[in-house]
Amino acid sequence: MSETTQSPVEALRFPCTVFRTQRRMDDYGADDMRCGDLSETQLKNDFKLNHVSSKVSPYTLTLAKQLKLRAYGYGFEADTDLESKKITRQECANILFDEFRSLSKQVSFYGPYQKLIGKMIDHMQTGNGVPFRDILLNAALKEQILDDKTKRSSLLKIKQSLSKNIDWKNKCYPALIVDEIRKPILDSVLPKFDRLKDRINGLGITVHDTYATHITIRSLQIDNDRYRAVVHYNVQDHFGLDNDDIRKFRNYSLLFRIWFVLQRFNQFAYKPFMTNMEATVEITGARNDR
Repeated sequence: MSETTQSPVEALRFPCTVFRTQRRMDDYGADDMRCGDLSETQLKNDFKLNHVSSKVSPYTLTLAKQLKLRAYGYGFEADTDLESKKITRQECANILFDEFRSLSKQVSFYGPYQKLIGKMIDHMQTGNGVPFRDILLNAALKEQILDDKTKRSSLLKIKQSLSKNIDWKNKCYPALIVDEIRKPILDSVLPKFDRLKDRINGLGITVHDTYATHITIRSLQIDNDRYRAVVHYNVQDHFGLDNDDIRKFRNYSLLFRIWFVLQRFNQFAYKPFMTNMEATVEITGARNDR
C-alpha cells in the first residue's frame, strides 16, 4: 500500500500586482491626449467656441476691444469707436494662460492642495508634454484611500480578501487563488476626487476621475492569526480635454474654453500630459475579519 503525501501549498510571492484597470498606463492615444488637431472653423462650428476669452481673441490675435476715450472739457468722453490692438501669437497664448490661472482660483481656493492647479497650468505652458509628479498629489491620493470608509473601498476589499483566503496553517497566501484578491476590487470604487470638497480644494479640476490604476501588494507578514501587508497604489490621470469634456463644460466657465483652445487649436497646440501619483499604505487584519 502506497502512502499518499499532500503537496505543499505554493505561496504567492511578493511584490505582486493584484489589480490593473483595463485602461492602460501611458495611453498617449487616448482622446484627451490629442493636441493641435482642430482648426478655427472646427472650433467655431463643431464646438461653438466663438467666444473663448474675456481678454483676447485667439482667432484674430487681438486684445479685447476697448472704448476709446478723448479729452472733453475737464474730463474724458467715450468715443463711439472701439479699438482692438494686434498682438503676436505668443503674447496671445501668454494672456490666455494667465486668464486660465486666474479662473482656476474659482474652483481651487481651500485646503492644502489649492496650489496644484497653478503648478499644472504652468507645466502645460512650459513642460512640452512631460509627465507631471508632485508630492501634494501623492499626499492627496493617500488621504483619499485612507479616508474612504465605504463598503466599496478598494482597500477594504483587499483586507477582506486577505482575511478570508490566507492559509493560516502554512502562514502564506496561496498563489493559486490570487484572483480572489482581484475579483472583489473589480466591484470596488477606485480612488478618485469627485467629493463635494474637491470642487473647491483643487483636486476636482486637476484630477477628478482617474484613467488607470495598478495595485500591488509589496509584502505580507503573517503571525499567528494576524497579518500585516504593505499595499502600493500607482494611479495615472490625463491633464487634457477630449471632445465630450468641452461639450459638457463649455457653458459653465471660460476656463474650459481657454484650456481646450490652448490644447486643441492648431495655432497653439500646447501638449496635455500624464499626471502620475502613488501612495503606499500599511494594513493589518486578523483571521476572523470579514
